[in-house]
Amino acid sequence: MITSKQRAYLRGLANSIEPILQIGKGGISDNLVMQIQEALEKRELIKVHILESAMLNTKETCAELANLTGAECVQAIGNKFVLYRESEKNKKIEL
Repeated sequence: MITSKQRAYLRGLANSIEPILQIGKGGISDNLVMQIQEALEKRELIKVHILESAMLNTKETCAELANLTGAECVQAIGNKFVLYRESEKNKKIEL
């Protein structure tokens, strides 16, 4: 569990990154979860974009993916959300 100050710091870092994954009308699949886990291990902080055709709620999707991947939901605004998980091998972000 991260504190509110750590969350604010991560939001600041996420402000400058572009979304690396998109969720389409297929929704949340096993392949998507695997891709998110790999991206979190490499980058620790990722931004995901939900396409309009997906018809998913951003906050619910963020919470579900955070639960499935063991990550923390940092921010969910509009159709984008940010996930953070400390990397075991490639630690880059110091909280």
